[in-house]
Amino acid sequence: MFESAELGHAIDKETFDAAVPALREALLEAQFELKQLQRFPVIVLINGVEGAGKGETVKLLNEWMDPRLIQVSTFDQQTDEELARPPAWRYWRQLPPKGQIGVFFGNWYSQMLQGRVHGYIKTAQLDQAIDGALSLEQMLCNEGALIFKFWFHLSKKRMKARLKELHEDPLRSWRISPLDWQQSKTYDKFVRYGERVLRRTSRDFAPWYVIEGADEYYRSLTMGRILLDGLQAALKAKAPPVSPPHSAPLTASFDQISLLDSLDLSQQLDKLVYREQLDIEQARLATLLRDKRMRRHSLVAVFEGNDAAGKGGAIRRVAAALDPRQYRIVSIAAPTEEERAQPYLWRFWRHVPARGKFTLFDRSWYGRVLVERVEGFCQPADWLRAYGEINDFEEQLSDAGVVLVKFWLAIDQETQFERFKERENTPFKRFKITEEDWRNRDKWDAYREAVGDMVDRTSTTIAPWTLVEANDKRFARIKVLRTINDALEAAFERR
Repeated sequence: MFESAELGHAIDKETFDAAVPALREALLEAQFELKQLQRFPVIVLINGVEGAGKGETVKLLNEWMDPRLIQVSTFDQQTDEELARPPAWRYWRQLPPKGQIGVFFGNWYSQMLQGRVHGYIKTAQLDQAIDGALSLEQMLCNEGALIFKFWFHLSKKRMKARLKELHEDPLRSWRISPLDWQQSKTYDKFVRYGERVLRRTSRDFAPWYVIEGADEYYRSLTMGRILLDGLQAALKAKAPPVSPPHSAPLTASFDQISLLDSLDLSQQLDKLVYREQLDIEQARLATLLRDKRMRRHSLVAVFEGNDAAGKGGAIRRVAAALDPRQYRIVSIAAPTEEERAQPYLWRFWRHVPARGKFTLFDRSWYGRVLVERVEGFCQPADWLRAYGEINDFEEQLSDAGVVLVKFWLAIDQETQFERFKERENTPFKRFKITEEDWRNRDKWDAYREAVGDMVDRTSTTIAPWTLVEANDKRFARIKVLRTINDALEAAFERR
């Protein structure tokens, strides 16, 4: 794969100087159009051999374009904040918004390559990381991102010659980093595993571009033209065609009995038993979150359910057991403009708690396969692929030590109607009821079907759904608390 980069491509300065003005003007025009349209973000991954001109080329690109719309991020050693969260968290929070360009040094490819070259991971783990990178890039492209992946290459001979030249020049020797010397010793392994990564991750939605780095004029013009061609093509492209909805349900139910129909919504607790069990489970939760084993974990609780099913009341009973410094409640509403400019899962990734902490989501990433699906806020292709993206996201959380519990609080239509009327007639509860709540009742069957598909496709061994019978609020609150406590104890026993 790197053979063509060993051919010694070169451009003289006169040719370079003549080509730059037109290229720069075209890049600025494309960048301005990108910003004006705000249809998609651009992600540029910079990888390759040390000393091949990665930094110099990006520096020149910033000079040619408007640097205010280019966000350059580098990922060297992980910070304590990053170590306390899933590995992908550090990349997610640096993603550029729509209309801007993000340049990533030391990205996910750098991490996996360095890990394999230095023996921190085995080849099987490298292949797992490769699969994870492809899944991430596929999801970003599905969300509209334009991804460029550049590998700057130098032959072993040219790399050693460059190091020797810089080392012998007192005015330029400072440009040699410890990583340069290190890679000069591991060059063969680095290139071998680099070829493995490039072969397996060059796809039509995010191809690799290998650029010879020996000649500064050649590499700069080459990268600039590739970016320009890709930007112009993406800006001219029409919006993707609307995918037709599936004509058949995702989950067949020959007897017309859904998963929710199997719940016994008549279950209840009397007040005295409730008070006793509430004290027990709240004390149990408080003890578990103070356990030293919690330092290896974080806790995420997801609350979904029918309108007026008692999500807020359940969340308050969970929070009442804890020191406010231990937890955070994140209420999910319609996305803000900042959130709309990012991939769908971005606004949830940013709230992933550090180890030892607890985040409660009042509504969650499941909005894509529930309200967005039913209300037509996204295309069928978007919510259909969301099941797999959500499962991947939750697997990453689990792998990082996050204990994830997911609740669907279910009530019947009669109970919902009674609670709606109660809210309307109670002054301090009126804010809880809106015209949209009443309108959603007309789509009860559509939501039940969506919930059935959601549970069927996203209830996994690492992140199972807990269906909560919530006609009786006391019963529901105890079941929620007990489920959280059981999940924490099970996680402590496993690790």
